[in-house]
Amino acid sequence: MTDTLHWLLPDRLFDGETLHSGMAAQVTNHTVTAMAPVTSLPPDTPTQRIKGTLTPGYIDLQVNGGGGLLLNNAPTPETLHAMRAALHRFGTTTILPTVITDAPLVLAQAVDAAIATAGTHGLLGLHIEGPHISHARRGTHATRFIRPLDAGTIAHVTRLRAANLTVLVTLAPEGVQPGHIRQLVNLGAIVSIGHSDATAEKVQPLLDEGATAFTHLFNAMSPMVNRAPGVTGAAINSDAYCGFICDGHHVADDMLALAIRARPAPSRMFLVSDCMSTVGGADHFTLYDQTIRLHDGRLVNAEGSLAGAHVTMAQSVARLIARLHIPPAQALAMATSVPASLIGQAPLAQLIGRPVSDLLVLGDDWMPVTNPPFAVPQPLNMPAIT
Repeated sequence: MTDTLHWLLPDRLFDGETLHSGMAAQVTNHTVTAMAPVTSLPPDTPTQRIKGTLTPGYIDLQVNGGGGLLLNNAPTPETLHAMRAALHRFGTTTILPTVITDAPLVLAQAVDAAIATAGTHGLLGLHIEGPHISHARRGTHATRFIRPLDAGTIAHVTRLRAANLTVLVTLAPEGVQPGHIRQLVNLGAIVSIGHSDATAEKVQPLLDEGATAFTHLFNAMSPMVNRAPGVTGAAINSDAYCGFICDGHHVADDMLALAIRARPAPSRMFLVSDCMSTVGGADHFTLYDQTIRLHDGRLVNAEGSLAGAHVTMAQSVARLIARLHIPPAQALAMATSVPASLIGQAPLAQLIGRPVSDLLVLGDDWMPVTNPPFAVPQPLNMPAIT
């Protein structure tokens, strides 16, 4: 519509916390400015009916690539802009680009790129995943680049925070010394525990120093068994935030559903895609001089290890609802308000204040419609959920 002020009347409206029926959203100059019951609108109010669910766009805190580009391979501002644009077309409107374990120069260039794009709508900052991780639980991360936390990473975090960027650091107890976590937290970084073979007892000191999250629950962490909770058990038992991948490959649906039910803080489970360049790009790419190929929905390296994911946040939300039977409002929160809460940016997940380009209309299958009734990018095709 061309009116500078009108009301959107969706079948359902998710405001970042609650899924409403019979609620309308006021749009003023392409931004949502208010919500009100449909029954309270005056008869002559300009309105636009929308079939489906209106929701804020998704927030992804673990994005390795997209649109045919991988941050590690091309750590430049152009890559970050291309990733943001590619993921936006699938319903992810805000991303935290992720640089994984690599040579010091690659990390430095990724930091420079993030700082160069500071203030760009939809780009939060940088997720530094490694290199301060466990060799035993490195996953696809190259062992030759793994190293203990050092002054270089501290300096990078300091620069990023000085630019007022969100910084998430994934590391393992094996890669740090006492006091390191507190130092990162005091700089304003969010510390997440992952890629670790530690015992649950070794995890607790990091939580005590201020670590507030775990990276891709179940994956690249010591498992939970009857006499040893491991990192997995420590994560589930904690009140920290837990990111997880819901693609049907990284973790069995039943295991994710079990973890969600078991947590003392179920409202601190959040979705990540861990997506690679294949989302919106070719079905293969090179990482550490190895070719990674997409096969039956899985990205696999030469060693047979999973190498990131080929999934969108939109597909993950739909899977949570359809396969794990998570209530829609809870699933939507896992892709919006929960990650926003972790990074201390609650307004990102709220409907009021969002530009219409950051809104999604979801169909009955909880996937974004391909032709939404207002000016948002048209989603690309992705394989159906299997």
